[in-house]
Amino acid sequence: MENTPNSWPDLAISMFDRLASRNAEIVYELENLEIHIPNKPGSETSHAKWVINGAMKIRARSDAR
Repeated sequence: MENTPNSWPDLAISMFDRLASRNAEIVYELENLEIHIPNKPGSETSHAKWVINGAMKIRARSDAR
């Protein structure tokens, strides 16, 4: 595969660029999604729990004419 992303940020940029060229929209419906966010770096840290319910929309469009 040409220009294979090597990191999560590179993958996100690549995906956004591809979606923007198609004026695409992605909609995620989330129900009781739990995310545990570390309070600081390291393995011996406490975590904050985030719970997400509802829709998350990602719209990508190109303003290039």
